[in-house]
This record gives sequence, C-alpha cells and structure tokens, in this order.
Amino acid sequence: MPTTPRPGSVVVLGAVNMDLVVTVPRLPAPGETLIGGPFVTTPGGKGANQAVAAARMGARTTFVGRVGVDAHGASLLDSMRADGIDVGQIAIDPDASSGVALITVAARGDNTVIAVPGANGRCDGAEARRAAGLMREADVLLLQMEVPPAVSLAAAREAKRLGKRVVMNPAPAAHLPADAYALFDCLTPNETEAQAFVGYAIDGPGAGERAARELVARGASTAVVTLGARGIAYATQDLVGALPAFSVDAVDTVACGDAFAGAFAAALAEGQPFVATLRWGMAAGALCATRRGAQAAMPGRADVLRLASGAYSSSMYL
Repeated sequence: MPTTPRPGSVVVLGAVNMDLVVTVPRLPAPGETLIGGPFVTTPGGKGANQAVAAARMGARTTFVGRVGVDAHGASLLDSMRADGIDVGQIAIDPDASSGVALITVAARGDNTVIAVPGANGRCDGAEARRAAGLMREADVLLLQMEVPPAVSLAAAREAKRLGKRVVMNPAPAAHLPADAYALFDCLTPNETEAQAFVGYAIDGPGAGERAARELVARGASTAVVTLGARGIAYATQDLVGALPAFSVDAVDTVACGDAFAGAFAAALAEGQPFVATLRWGMAAGALCATRRGAQAAMPGRADVLRLASGAYSSSMYL
C-alpha cells in the first residue's frame, strides 16, 4: 500500500514585508503619472512568501527574521501563524519599522517592486545563530538576499557543516564571494539575476543552460534558472537541460519565483527525486501567476501536484 511521504522540515531565513500593491493599465514611463487602482495591502517579503509556499506544500516550516514594533509587524506575524508557520524565532525590533514593498502591477502581469528593508536590514549574527540552531533538526535551509548577505552566508555555512541542504534564491542579485557558491545545494536565480552573475543576457533556454552550467562550475551543486513563461534551465554536475513552462492564464507575476523556491525546497526536504522537485516548483510558480497578490496567491499542495502530474485544468484554480 502506498505511504504518505514524510513531511520535510524547512527553515527560512529572510525578509518579511507588508506589500502595498497598486494595479495600473501599464507600467509608467520615467516622470509619468498614471491613475491606478485597485490598491491592496497584503503580507509579502521574499522570505515570508517562500515560507508560505513551503508550508502550503506540507513542509514543517519555521521562519527566522525581524519585524518592527508597529501594526504591520503584528499583522505579518498573524498572517504567517495562519499558515501554520512557526514564528517563534522572529525578533521584534524596537528601533526599526517593519519592512514594506511598493509594488506596481500592469494589466498584462508585468510588475515593478521597490523594497524598503526596515527591520529586515537589521538582521545580524543573532538571526544566523538562530537559524543554525534550528538546522540540527531540519532538512533544508532556504535563503534569499533581502537580508544582509553575510547573515545568510553564515547560516549556510553552519547548515553545510551539519550536512543539511541549502537552497539560495539570490534575489535581489548581489555579489557573492567566490567561496560562497559551494555552500548551495541549489541556486535558483531568475533570468535577470542570472544575468547579473554571469554578465550576459539570458534570452532563452540555451542561454539559461549556459548560465546554469557556469554557476555549477563556480561551486553550486545544482543551478536552476527560472525563465518565466519560457520555463526553466538547469544544470547539475552530471546533467544540463531545460523544461517548458506549464500553460496557465497569467494575471500577476508577483511572487512566482517565491512560489517556485518554496515548493522546490519543500519537495527537496521531503526527499522527492530531482525532476519532481523541478516540476513542483514550476507548477507552484505557474499557479501563483493565476492569482493576484503574493502570499494570497501561493497554491496548495493538491493543486500543485495535479498540475505537476498533468491532471490539472485551468478552470480548477482561477
């Protein structure tokens, strides 16, 4: 009789923001004023988004980070608790506001984001130590670049010392020391971030494969370059390839990369085969694009597995 896979345990060290989102007919040109609407306030932050994505995939998820002593901070903690995320390792900083993100979403789904770090930018060795302590009992450490990179790298070094897997979603792109790549079991940039690392345009799956190979050559065990509607390109020590995107009716691309990273980490923590981890991530990212918002758009496990297995109909999720 088939058994239910053991839920994996994911520790997420990252940023949590309140997203202030406005919809516009198109993205404005420099100096241009557009009339927008509707306007919504919704929980976000790359780390928190990815934690929600992992939790909704069934992973036991703990978040490490900071919020301010303000209404946004209290709301952000309540939101993560509602998804079953352990928020006991989130510090409340009395000297900073909670992070916010100003997001503009065009009618066709393109977006721009301005992140104001607030308390996220004050994460330091205390957060790295808390994350490292949790890794003794966890399977995967999931990182991004919205907190100071030195904090994430310190936690990654301890996770690797303990023999645990580390997934780095390098967003926003920032310089990584040459010895940092070897800390990552998987590096998951999108095409813009990959271009920042390798120095050439990622204009399709072929360029994505080339970039993934280069990131593996620098030391990452696996690299996956997400290409939006063009799918993904990936490389390991032994494999190079690309997979086409799932076909969905996209309305909002905000946080699709976060959905990919969270679902990928959950699959990795659960012990899924490599191809399954890719398909889980791709399916989660595709489904995220069919809803507006960030955390509100993160899909549940059943929908992700239906799409990943080919049993999904677009009418099921819209």
